[in-house]
Amino acid sequence: MAGKTETTVDLARAMVLAPPQAADYLVVAPLVVGFLFGALCLMTRKNTDRQPFLALSGLALMLAADIGLFWHVWQNGTVVMTMGRWLPPFGITFAADMLGATFALTAGIIGMAGGLYALQDVGSTGRRYGFYPFLLLMMAGVTAAFLTGDIFNLYVWFEVLLIGSFGLLILGSEREQLDGATKYAFLNLIATTLFLLAVAYLYGTFGTLNMADISRKAAAMRETGPLVTIAAMFLFAFAMKAAAFPVNFWLPASYHTPRIVVSGLFAGLLTKVGIYALLRIFLTLFDVERDLLAGAVVVIAALTMVLGAMGALAQNDIRRMLGYLVISGIGMMLAGLGLGSATGLSGGVFYALHSMVVMTALYFLAGLMGRHMGGFALDRAGGLYSQAPWMAAVALVLLLSVSGLPPFSGLWPKVYLVKASLDVGAWWLAFAILLTGLLTTIAVGRMFAFSFWREVAPREDGEAVPAKGRGITAGALVALTFLTVAAGLYPAPVISVSDRIAGELLTPNGYVDSVFPSDQPVREIEQ
Repeated sequence: MAGKTETTVDLARAMVLAPPQAADYLVVAPLVVGFLFGALCLMTRKNTDRQPFLALSGLALMLAADIGLFWHVWQNGTVVMTMGRWLPPFGITFAADMLGATFALTAGIIGMAGGLYALQDVGSTGRRYGFYPFLLLMMAGVTAAFLTGDIFNLYVWFEVLLIGSFGLLILGSEREQLDGATKYAFLNLIATTLFLLAVAYLYGTFGTLNMADISRKAAAMRETGPLVTIAAMFLFAFAMKAAAFPVNFWLPASYHTPRIVVSGLFAGLLTKVGIYALLRIFLTLFDVERDLLAGAVVVIAALTMVLGAMGALAQNDIRRMLGYLVISGIGMMLAGLGLGSATGLSGGVFYALHSMVVMTALYFLAGLMGRHMGGFALDRAGGLYSQAPWMAAVALVLLLSVSGLPPFSGLWPKVYLVKASLDVGAWWLAFAILLTGLLTTIAVGRMFAFSFWREVAPREDGEAVPAKGRGITAGALVALTFLTVAAGLYPAPVISVSDRIAGELLTPNGYVDSVFPSDQPVREIEQ
């Protein structure tokens, strides 16, 4: 009979013993606020007049937390928060570097603009069926995906945002919405399943799912682990979520069906989460494997951008045309990832930030245009300049910006991407970027000419433009337009942030050292 044994466990190497700084809680504050105010909106579902106030208060607090987090990371570097005081890789980690903090801040701006736009776009019926709880749930999921330091929790937050986005997509239960939602949900579930299989394969190989832990162990596993296979699985899964060619057909089949504010939020946020995940995994975890797959990535990027722009040219519905422009922009961001240089990555990140703002604003603009024209068909459009000259000015700014023409925000990332392509001799990729800009200019120029310049006879039904909330709705659109003008005329701050993000992605040691400050393995607990 064995005698009693005494075991001493040194928890000092596995647990946080010092209290975190108050500012460090900013890394989890946005998602806590999102869940809290989402629950409050759900509790007041029978009093729909209170929901907009609660939702806007929650979105404003989330934006304030995002601003504080961005400033904290800019000043002090990567911010790390561990759950339950357990140090990584034992506990769940949230880690905000400049990439995560910047994307979260931009998402907060988009969410706030969407909340304001929804004041008029979503009526009492939509509120009763849960628009605001779903919106806050999706915002919490998107923000948490940008800030998590654990790859399994990245999967969890993808699921959270997918639930929220699916709820927003079917709001109204019209036949067209249900058809689009079915395609959206089915294809995203395929991507999510593949993502989960890749996560399982990753855990079987490394025995951990903490991103920083995987990053520091990857070099030792390359001789024995199937890292290229795992990286290819992640590439396929996130390419489908980001709507890259050839797995992008779900986006134009679904983005034109929901309310216009939902389409705008989807265009600004959801595909960018896929791009963020690709940047994080391929630059922080699998940099060597990224080099091996770079050729395939740039080919996919070129096909995505060119075919997306050609698809936009072929559309008669304004919302479908914008869906193809979202796809075309994804190709630009993938080009930055495939090039992998500091200039290319900086251009890709700048383009992602620009696209989040401009594509959301374009959908908001399309909503106002459709309200004036009574529909979104270009062959029946016209007369908007005489009805709303200010809208013509806003449209011109946004259309020039999405085309990458001066002096607006789309110009600078394209210059960076073309330069990065020529630097490595990829002239064909530079040509594809310039050709995409030309095709996009023709597509949006056609939309502007048909909708604003062409005069049409007065509508027979005499439908009046709803007046309630127009000032707030237009204010959200003008605010986003102001951002693209500011980033175009004074791009230095955005370029500075993009350059710093590119530098951190190419040298992830700072991110790893922030998660493991002692640089000592904590797996061997003394017993």
